Amino acid sequence: MKKILLLILLLLIVPVKINAYTLGESVILMEEDTKRVLVSKNMNKKMLIASTTKIMTAIVAIESGKTNEMVKVTDKVLEAYGSAIYLSIGEKMKLEDMLYGLLMQSGNDAALMIADYLGGEEKFVKKMNEKAKEIGMKNTTFSNPHGLDEKTKNYSTSYDMALLMRYANSDPLFRKITGCKKHTVKTNEKTYVWANKNKLLYTYKYTTGGKTGYTDNAHRTLVTSASKGNMNLIVVTLNDGNDFQNHKELYEYGFNNYSMQKVFDKDKMNLPNKNIYALDDYFYPITKSEKDLINVDYQIKEKTNYSNNEEVGKAIIKLGNKVIHEEKLYINVKEKNSNSSKNWFSKIINKIFK
Repeated sequence: MKKILLLILLLLIVPVKINAYTLGESVILMEEDTKRVLVSKNMNKKMLIASTTKIMTAIVAIESGKTNEMVKVTDKVLEAYGSAIYLSIGEKMKLEDMLYGLLMQSGNDAALMIADYLGGEEKFVKKMNEKAKEIGMKNTTFSNPHGLDEKTKNYSTSYDMALLMRYANSDPLFRKITGCKKHTVKTNEKTYVWANKNKLLYTYKYTTGGKTGYTDNAHRTLVTSASKGNMNLIVVTLNDGNDFQNHKELYEYGFNNYSMQKVFDKDKMNLPNKNIYALDDYFYPITKSEKDLINVDYQIKEKTNYSNNEEVGKAIIKLGNKVIHEEKLYINVKEKNSNSSKNWFSKIINKIFK
């Protein structure tokens, strides 16, 4: 029996709440480009997130602009425990390679060294929290760069972590690292060969990346992404003992029941003034049953005179009564004036040679 498919047939607009079977304590299936939530369960519940923390650690490190610099391992590494890449004091490794160890092997020692190198743990964690606010993660608090929770704890929600993964996936280096299956690193002391701990990279062909996590307090946490055609999905599960299988089933539900449809066509606007234009089309994930629920309203500012390319209103795209997107509208005054001049000139010519 398919676990997810039968529960969502009648609830087409409101995100589905899955409670009929085990999907973990907190779950979300989000379409990446539009942030539409396709499936959810306790998605705003604040929970421990374990090593999925390292997604934020990686992004802060990448955005430091120092990924090509060499990091010398200090005695700070001695504070690390749990999963590790086994760095040695005095060893030198490029920051970018350390990020591979952070994301592929979930190295807690790598997390500590990255934070130590980029201003110290306290300042680094502050940057993590600032970035969380910038992204819109309203229910997230970071206290360390690794996710261990015996001394300090990192809290977030499946919704916030989906926002984080969405943001992280916009960075090419992050996508390259988190989607890597095998990576070899040579330092001044030894050679490392790492395999990615995200099993979905080997068992589900549409997987593009992700990050695993586990502590005794948080239990299993997992953030992944997958792409098929022009649809990009994100799944987050917190405290889910069957996470890899559930991620696969959620992706299959999303890909099989939703498709990215052009719900706003900039070349087919139903407006009397043909000089009003939009810059972009808009695509949105919908089911077959939702196609007839899409409608577009137009709000135009009425003025006597417009400046060329002035913003004059917006197209409001709705799914039923729910606003899903607003597209800005502009006016081409020069084209209008040019056409008017041509029409006036044509009339004069016609009168003369009539």
